[in-house]
Amino acid sequence: MVDSASFFGFLPIGRRAIGITQLLNKLESYLPPDQVEQIREAYEFGASAHEGQKRRSGEPYIAHPVAVADLLADLHMDSQTIIAAILHDVIEDTPTLKDEIAEKFGKEVAEIVDGVSKLDQVQFTSRAEAQAESFRKMLLAMVQDIRVIMVKLADRTHNMRTLGAMPEAKRRAIAKETLDIYAPIANRLGIYNIKNELEDLGLRTLYPNRYKVIEKAVKVARGNQRQFVDKIKSTIEEALNKAGIKGVVEGREKHPFSIYQKMKRKRTSLNDIVDVFGFRIIVDSVDTCYRCLGLVHSLYRPMPGRFKDYIAIPRVNGYQSLHTTLFGPNGRPVEVQLRTEGMQQTAESGVAAHWQYKSGEANETMAGHDRARKWIQHLVDMHGGNSEEFLESVKVDLFPDKVYVFTPKGDIRRLPRGATPVDFAYAVHTDVGNRCVAAKIDRRLVPLRTPLRNGQTVEIITAKGATPNPTWDSFVVSAKARASVRHYLKNLKKGEAAELGKRMLSQALEEINLAYKNISEQQLDALAHSLQLTGATELLEKIGLGERLAPLVARRLLPSSQVGNKVKDSGPLAIAGTEGLSVSYARCCFPIPNDPIMAYVTSGHGLVVHRESCPNLKTYRKQPEKWLSVSWQAAPEKLFVSEIRIHVKSRIGVLAAISSEIAATHTSIEKVTINNRDGNVSTEIFELLVNDRHHLAQVIKRLRKMPDVVKVTRSQPRAS
Repeated sequence: MVDSASFFGFLPIGRRAIGITQLLNKLESYLPPDQVEQIREAYEFGASAHEGQKRRSGEPYIAHPVAVADLLADLHMDSQTIIAAILHDVIEDTPTLKDEIAEKFGKEVAEIVDGVSKLDQVQFTSRAEAQAESFRKMLLAMVQDIRVIMVKLADRTHNMRTLGAMPEAKRRAIAKETLDIYAPIANRLGIYNIKNELEDLGLRTLYPNRYKVIEKAVKVARGNQRQFVDKIKSTIEEALNKAGIKGVVEGREKHPFSIYQKMKRKRTSLNDIVDVFGFRIIVDSVDTCYRCLGLVHSLYRPMPGRFKDYIAIPRVNGYQSLHTTLFGPNGRPVEVQLRTEGMQQTAESGVAAHWQYKSGEANETMAGHDRARKWIQHLVDMHGGNSEEFLESVKVDLFPDKVYVFTPKGDIRRLPRGATPVDFAYAVHTDVGNRCVAAKIDRRLVPLRTPLRNGQTVEIITAKGATPNPTWDSFVVSAKARASVRHYLKNLKKGEAAELGKRMLSQALEEINLAYKNISEQQLDALAHSLQLTGATELLEKIGLGERLAPLVARRLLPSSQVGNKVKDSGPLAIAGTEGLSVSYARCCFPIPNDPIMAYVTSGHGLVVHRESCPNLKTYRKQPEKWLSVSWQAAPEKLFVSEIRIHVKSRIGVLAAISSEIAATHTSIEKVTINNRDGNVSTEIFELLVNDRHHLAQVIKRLRKMPDVVKVTRSQPRAS
């Protein structure tokens, strides 16, 4: 069996530092002399910039960039990437400027280095935000040049190899970030060499004892299974020779991290996972792959349901191969992968394989590279909201559990596990997602939140003028769908906030004997600019969202000659119930039309409406400037949530009887809670959708007539 260390390019922590001579010798094997010379000059430039700097281990700092470059040389990356690797820390850790790198080594190298550099000069509110913003910058730099992430992955790999000099808390934090972000990115880009090493090093750092147990079990299994593996390998090679097929048969060993993940996923013992034999057959063409599949199936009986064709339907990262599991000698499972030379190159190096071929050669590697570019370009669609939200969206998109579904025309779409028709709609096109109103799965109408399964055909029904539903954000799983829905809601909220802000400012102006219609757009713009805002629209948004107080803004619009004017009572602000996201109704007291109400201005959320009897008013009355007098408009145009408490005799079917009685009043039930039982009586709490107090009174009156109902009351406001 091939040794796992050599097969996967794994190198232990604390390996000897790479020298520049060793790196240049490696580069001479595939780069022309003039490019190798330029790389040597980059080394001298980097060594000079980092002069006097040392790593925690005590070695000169330049040893780290050289080791990163050496990793990329193993992938046969181009000279610009190697130079960027050698210089990747000079902007961040030395006085060297980006323009200086561009002048000496070219604009492309400077852009790669800048993409990798962290945002240490920017002040953030938290370490998490700083990490997320740095990550966002790096990913968006990838849109312009995918080599940014190649350098970053090599940088992270060498840092993981040399974690021994770091404090334990720092080691664990870096290892967790590696497993959460960088290993999945390497997987998404198909760079399995780096992905496997990052995962194993992450496991070794986070769970050293578990790693040692698994590593020992692998070594024991390797010794025990050698004779068994050699027998299967010779059987396959003999069959290939008889069939006249040229191919290479290799033993394939599982990695500690993949064993650990499978143990967790299947909740099985270590012995059941390690005792699986793996082989890889590399041949010259796709046609030969399928011929070999038939050949191995004739040697050993295949396990039902364990065949996967990643050649016809490649993985999202471009990976292609045939996978099958066989019943080997004595019934022991044997896993076999069949692929071409090009597929093997892509499997090991992913997008890096693109740089290992001249233009026009190896279409398989180009296809994988194009897929990676499409994914990275898709990140632009998620470039909105705050940095941490962006990072969370990317995390969701990174993990490869996918479902494969079909469009009505037969095109395949790959979506995350748990995806819904709304995710599918946004995968087709953002406009299709925005205008989606219904969906059919296998020609049957289904709810939009229905999870999709492999092999289904999905059809999206759209309507002109339709818009995203705010509830979609609670069930979509793909990053693109989530980002699109949130972007729409954010813009919607801004529009609503501006309208509410206009009404609040108008009311505040009336109180100081001014009319909003007499305030010019230029006056509002000038005031907005003085407050460091972009203009009148943003000023109104800030008022509507509670980030600026309308009375204070109104007073700043007052001419100096009227500063002493007496304030008049302009009456309450009318609430229609249709203000959407900029007006919300407190769940501590559930206000409904005809209730006496007050509104509290909250920063970033607009108005929160409370009943006047709500005990929380006592807490908020310390800030009277944030309270707003409000009243209900006649005939509000929406339903409101109200809560009632029903004390009923405990018997079978009583809940169904009460629900039926409520439904008879044309009232929807939002939520039911069984609060407590006291002997033969229980308390049931219902949240109902009602028009107003009159509607609620009708429901309570009807319920009181039921023989099983002891008492019905509207829930009293409660302190939060």
